[in-house]
Amino acid sequence: MKTKLGFFIAFLCCIYVSAQNNEGEGPFPQLIIRGVTLINGNGAPPQGPIDVVVENNKITKIQVVGYPGVAIDASKRPKLKPGGKELNCEGMYLLPGFIDMHGHIGGIAQGADYDYVFKLWMAHGITTVREPSGRGIDWTLDLKEKSAKNQITAPRLLAYTGFGQGSKETISTPEMAREWVRANAKKGADGIKFFGAAPEIMAAALDENKKLGLKSACHHAQLNVARWNVLHSARAGLTSMEHWYGLPEALFEDRTVQNYPLDYNYQNEQHRFEEAGKLWQQAAKPYSEHWNAVMDELISLDFTLDPTLNIYEASRDLQRARRAEWHEDYTLPSLWEFYQPSKISHGSYWHNWGTEQEVAWKKNYQLWMTFINEYKNRGGRVTTGSDSGFIFQLYGFAYIREMELLREAGFHPLEVIRSATLNGAEALGLDHKIGTVTVGKLADFVIVPENPLKNLKVLYGTGAIQLTEDNKVVRVGGVKYTIKDGIIYDAKELLKDVKEMVDTEKKNKQYTILQPGVKE
Repeated sequence: MKTKLGFFIAFLCCIYVSAQNNEGEGPFPQLIIRGVTLINGNGAPPQGPIDVVVENNKITKIQVVGYPGVAIDASKRPKLKPGGKELNCEGMYLLPGFIDMHGHIGGIAQGADYDYVFKLWMAHGITTVREPSGRGIDWTLDLKEKSAKNQITAPRLLAYTGFGQGSKETISTPEMAREWVRANAKKGADGIKFFGAAPEIMAAALDENKKLGLKSACHHAQLNVARWNVLHSARAGLTSMEHWYGLPEALFEDRTVQNYPLDYNYQNEQHRFEEAGKLWQQAAKPYSEHWNAVMDELISLDFTLDPTLNIYEASRDLQRARRAEWHEDYTLPSLWEFYQPSKISHGSYWHNWGTEQEVAWKKNYQLWMTFINEYKNRGGRVTTGSDSGFIFQLYGFAYIREMELLREAGFHPLEVIRSATLNGAEALGLDHKIGTVTVGKLADFVIVPENPLKNLKVLYGTGAIQLTEDNKVVRVGGVKYTIKDGIIYDAKELLKDVKEMVDTEKKNKQYTILQPGVKE
C-alpha cells in the first residue's frame, strides 16, 4: 500500500512540475523507452533492442530484450506501472544527452534571446550547456534555476563568469584577483572563464579558484599570451582551454611571440584572424620532442581541450559557412545582419577575405587536428563545444558540425559521441549524473530514427539527403526526441517554433536574407 501511495504522490508531483512548462511531456513517475539501439557515451559499440526504464528522473533499468531481426517476447520486458508512460522507439537509436562545452546564450548584439537559443539547442539533443561568460552572472543564474526546475524549455546550465565581470575597477593585483574569485563563488557561479591577464594575477586567481573546488576555462587572447600560455595555465590549475589560442605558443621553439606583421593592429579583426591562420605553422612540428613533451604534460595534468573547430571553419571556407541551408529558415534577421562583414561586430572579419587566407587556414586545421587527435589517442580529454552565434555558426546546427569536424580530425564516430557526452560530463565534474546511459544517472537522452554512427548528418535538424530505390530524393533523420530530466520534447516541434519566430520577424521587418554585397 505504501508503494502505491508513494507512486501516486510522485505522479501528482510530476503533474505539477510539468504544468510549469507545457512544451514538454512529463516527467512521469515511470517512463519506459522501448526497443532502442543504445549508443552509449563510454565508447561501447551499439547494442539492442533495449528497454530503458526511468523512474522519477533516474535510470533504474537498462534491459536487453531480444536480438536484431527477432520478434521480442513481450513477457520478458519491463512492466509498465500505473501512471507510467511508454515510448515506442523500436528501430531508433538512443544516446546520452549531448553536452555543449562552449555555448553562449544568445546576445544583445545578435538579437538572439534565450528562448530562441534554447530551442535550437534542445532540438539538436543538447541537454547540458556550459556558458563561458555571457550577459552577466545574475542573468545566467536566473535561467539556470528556471531550467533546473523545468519551468522553461532549456538545457541544464552551468555558469562560468568572465574573469573580472561585474568588478567596479580593473583587477590589478593578486589580492584583488583572489577577492573577485571568492565573490564569484559566493554568488553561485560554477567556474570562471579567463581571457588572460598578467602572470601574477592569473596565478592568484587560478589558485584561489582551485582551492574553492570550482572549474575554469580560458581563451588565451593574444594580448597576454606572450607571457602566459596554455602550459602556464594548466600548471597553475586551469581545468580546460577554449579554441586553440595559447597552445601553439606553448609549442614555440624558435620564438616567444607569433610573427606579427609590423602594421598589425589587434583591434582590426581582419588582422587578428588572418594572422591567427598562420600560427600553427610557427609551432613545433607534430611528434617532435617539444611537441610530445607539451602534450604529455597537459595529459598528466588531466587538462581538457575544448577545440570549437566549427567556429573558425568559415576562415577556411567562407562560402560553405554563409550558404549553410539552415540559415534560410532558422537564422534571425538580426543575427544574419550581425554576421555580415563589419569593423565593429565580433567575428565579422570578412573585410577582404580570399583564397590566400583560406589556404593558410586549411593548413592551420591540419596541424590543429593532428594535435587534437593524438591528444585523444594518448588518453587526453577532448570535449565538444560550439561557440555558436558568431561567424555564420547557428546554435544547435553548429554543434553537430563540431562532431563532423572531430570525425575529420580522426576520431572514430564512437569517440565523437564520447567527446560529446561522457568527456563533457567528466570535465564538468558531473559524470556521476550524466554523460552515459547508466543505472542511477539522470534521464537525459537523444533519440534519433537513423544511425548517427553511419552518418552524423542525420543529427542535423534539417536531416540528411538520401536517394530511394525508386529514385526519389528524401530527407531522413533529425532528432526525434530530446529527453531532459525525464521530460520528453518533440525536437521537430521545437524547430517548428523557431521557424515561426524567424518567419514572424522577417514579416515584421519585411526582411529577406541576402548574401553579403547583394542588393534586392
